[in-house]
Amino acid sequence: MKLLLTNDDGVDAPGLQALHRAASSLGEAWVIAPSDAHSGCSHRVTTDDVLLVEKRAPGWLAVTGTPADCVRVALHGLAPGVDWVLAGINAGGNLGADVWHSGTVAAVREAALHGLPGVALSHYRRKDFPYDWDQAARWVAPLLRELLGRPCQPGTFWNVNLPHVAPGAPDPEVVYCPLDREPLPLKFHEVEGRLRYSGDYHGRRRMPGADVDVCFSGKIAVTLLSLF
Repeated sequence: MKLLLTNDDGVDAPGLQALHRAASSLGEAWVIAPSDAHSGCSHRVTTDDVLLVEKRAPGWLAVTGTPADCVRVALHGLAPGVDWVLAGINAGGNLGADVWHSGTVAAVREAALHGLPGVALSHYRRKDFPYDWDQAARWVAPLLRELLGRPCQPGTFWNVNLPHVAPGAPDPEVVYCPLDREPLPLKFHEVEGRLRYSGDYHGRRRMPGADVDVCFSGKIAVTLLSLF
């Protein structure tokens, strides 16, 4: 199995390295990721400028473009014969309404547009303790094995969100759940005539049993998304 790995935090992000560790036991893992961070870029693609490709290591390429660009150039010829596209592990959740502006999710959505299955993976963030990327890789490896072994209908893809649990806590339960339909908080504050977003992500409204509620409750939220 040939796996294409990308992200929106940039080619040097620790979450991408964790994903590579988790995926390497499942097949041939190729990394084609943005040179720089493109968090929140959604499904933007580059059509009016050149894209530079830099080889960082065998099978590890950096592209001066967005996550969706990385998938497009990979399928165009940089990584022929890809079976699955994996994006992440994003530093921060991509839950509910987040999927519409997430570059991580857009990479996998681009793959689905071309008929390829994929998994977007993100890690919800709390401020009171740091990430444990080795732990995240350990959680992700068996979950990827399960998801990649499932039949995947054309035009669908998976969105996975890891919780941020306290150090030493038991491994979280995996819950398959729907996407939360609540909007993000609309709150801005004005600074010298300029507006800065100040919505409370952690205090957002939740649909009971949907992905935001599941992940915020300390469980791994797995959601099947569809293009249309």
